[in-house]
Amino acid sequence: MLSSFILAAAVAFGPAEAKLAHSTAKDLVAMCTPRDAGTVRGRIAANFLLDAASRTGADVVADRFVADTPRGRRTFTNLVAEFRFSVDAEWVVLVSHFDTKPGVDCPGANDGASTSGLLVALAQALRSAEAPHANVMLLWTDGEECMKSYTADDGLWGSRHAARKLKESGRKVKAVVCLDMLGDADLNISLPRNTSPALRRIALFAAKKAGLAGRVAEIPELVRDDHSPFLEEGFKSVVLIDFEYGGEPGANDYWHTEKDTIDHVSEQSLLASGRLVAGMLGVLLSAPPANAAP
Repeated sequence: MLSSFILAAAVAFGPAEAKLAHSTAKDLVAMCTPRDAGTVRGRIAANFLLDAASRTGADVVADRFVADTPRGRRTFTNLVAEFRFSVDAEWVVLVSHFDTKPGVDCPGANDGASTSGLLVALAQALRSAEAPHANVMLLWTDGEECMKSYTADDGLWGSRHAARKLKESGRKVKAVVCLDMLGDADLNISLPRNTSPALRRIALFAAKKAGLAGRVAEIPELVRDDHSPFLEEGFKSVVLIDFEYGGEPGANDYWHTEKDTIDHVSEQSLLASGRLVAGMLGVLLSAPPANAAP
């Protein structure tokens, strides 16, 4: 039972971290728009995030790779920060993409920047994590957005590259948690059906503990996002995503448009999202008691 896990405050996420997440997202939008995958602007965005995360004390590495796209061979840049607390422990991987939708005048304030800023803030929080029983990897992916439609050579380049590399490394991975569009001022987080059931349960449990039970819900839809390549490589993975992003319920008119601006990204929503992720880490980084159900 999840309730039997020791939920020590393994990672504390508070107003200071939410402020850092929001300011990072704001500066990323202001200084690095557009940031289409495999472009010079995309590399500028990667360098910006590398510097921002490094300022928290994290050791961040740029992982550049070349892949085929519908527009020819492109060079992409993932960013990786590792927090190794125990040599033999399993890994928890937190993922956010930072690129914008190609060919669209879209600042990507919520879709990409908000959760990229959230990972920077989580890097700061992880520096004072309380003796966790798992290691943590933060992964900023390039090329989540497709150029035409999601196929084997279009979209999800960064996560496909990272998932393959993680599989080849032989590391023991406990969970992969993908974060997307979690800064919406009207925050409602979905857990799609094509995610690992155990991780959905942990997300719902953490939401209840954080007072967010009414804002996090399972949905029957299948979603193609950065969690998908990790599932395909055999890792347990879940995506936390806000699908309702617009001027009125159901409109979704901010997504992939010029209206995806920083004024629609809320520091309070980033605080709520950060606390949800910290709550999930409280479960995933804690040692289960003897004879606990998986």
